[in-house]
Parts: sequence; structure tokens; C-alpha cells
Amino acid sequence: MSSVTLSGVMTLGDRQVYRLGYGAMQLAGPGVFGPPKDPDAAIRVLQEAVAAGVNHIDTSDFYGPHITNQLIRQALHPYSDDLCIVTKVSARRDEKGNWLPAMSPAELTQAVEDNLRNLGLERLEVVNLRSMLGTHGPVEGSLEEPLTTLLELKARGLIRHIGLSNATARQVADAQQMTPIVCVQTQYNIANRGDDALIDALAQQNIAYVPFFPLGGFTPLQAQELNEVAAMLDATPMQVALAWLLQRSPNILLIPGTSSVAHLRENLAAATLTLPAGALAKLDSISG
Repeated sequence: MSSVTLSGVMTLGDRQVYRLGYGAMQLAGPGVFGPPKDPDAAIRVLQEAVAAGVNHIDTSDFYGPHITNQLIRQALHPYSDDLCIVTKVSARRDEKGNWLPAMSPAELTQAVEDNLRNLGLERLEVVNLRSMLGTHGPVEGSLEEPLTTLLELKARGLIRHIGLSNATARQVADAQQMTPIVCVQTQYNIANRGDDALIDALAQQNIAYVPFFPLGGFTPLQAQELNEVAAMLDATPMQVALAWLLQRSPNILLIPGTSSVAHLRENLAAATLTLPAGALAKLDSISG
């Protein structure tokens, strides 16, 4: 049995996916800009992930831009029937790699068409609207206009389901007045727990919560408590951080990213860990 299957399953739109997935952001070049140094290595990571049982891949056409989606297509197309590829829209990159808002109707339509073309799909399974009202965290404000555009694209048959990224609890509730929201993505990990109430509310509705930067992102998690629990369980600190998220709530779907096959295998092995009560108590003392 693959370790991925031990993570359990969760509904994502119409699909049942394993809770331990893969985030493709790191497959692009440095700063998520340009091509990777070794495209063949990136392709091997994707193929290894799917061979290990991963059936939820998170991506975006603004990774690269275009590079990550093109690698996914090259590595995995034609896609297996159970593979759920989730993408996101509402940002673009300038010639220096800066992240800029792209939330106008024309920009969102272009982004969906770019995702379809570069992934080789006729319909996107899930599209997350990433709020660009704040680039370093969720900021209150209306998302009605960009959501209206995505709903028009959904009516055209280009999108099956809609999710939100970098959104507040109020924005999630407002969006649900317009359309079903199948998942919510924001930053959350063992040291950054600001979304605890939102996670619990979504769990009651059987809606997936997908924490990005589950291992800290560009600043990897570091805590003495994490190191101590890892040593006790003969695991790595990052495996413990992932296992903690899996035990935090059954609606959490994980998308840890890496450009290394060895690191991928370490991440997926986190599903074999069960954190005992004493370890959980020690980890609960960690705060950002």
C-alpha cells in the first residue's frame, strides 16, 4: 500500500482525492520564474508523485509563467481519470518576475485560456480565485467582480468548480452567496494558525481547506519543539509538520512542493506518522 493512501481521502469538487497531494510551484526556476535548471528532473518528480498515488496537483499558469503547466502536460498528459489538477488565477508576472494583480475580466479570461492551453485540457476541474487585494496575506474587500467573470467562464464550460485563495472568512461567506466554493487556500502551518476558526467552519460544510506553505514556504519552519518530536519519532521535522496538519482536521488537503524526488518521497512518507498525545501537546506550544 502506498503511503499516500494512508493520508485518507477528502472531497474536492466532484472528486475524492487523497489528502496528501503535490504543489508544483517549485518546479519553475528560482523565484518561481523562468525554466528550471533541469527540466528532466522536474518531469521525474511529477511522474514519481503520480506513481506513488498522488491524485491532487496544485499549479498555476503564473508559475514560470507557463513553465510549470507545460511541465505537467509533458510529464503526465494524457492524464489519468482520477487526477485532479487545481489551478489559480488573478496574478501575472512582469519581465523582472514581480507578482502583479490581474483581476480584470480580460485578464482572468486570458488566464483561464492560458491554463487550458498549457495543461492540454478542455475544462479546468477547479480554479481558485486568488485575491490580490493583499499580496502578503488576506485583505478584506469585495471579490464580486472577478467571481462574476469566473462564473461566466464556468457557464461557458471552461471551469467545473471554483475555489478561493488568500481570502478571509468574510470573503468566503460572501462568495458562497454567489456560487458553491469547493476549497479555500491560505497560508497555514504549525507555526501560523490564524485560520483555525475558518478551518473548523469549512470542515462542518465538508469543504476542503488547502494550506499553502505547509512547511513555511520560502522560510522553512524552525522550532526546537519540532526537532524534539522528530527525534522522538525517528522522522524529519518537515514530516512531523505535515503529519500535524493531517491530524489537525479531516478536511485539510496538503500540497507540499519540491523539485527533488528524494524530498518528495520524504514528504509522502509523512502519511505513515501518527503523532501521540504527548507530541501533539509539545507541538501545540509552537506559535508564529
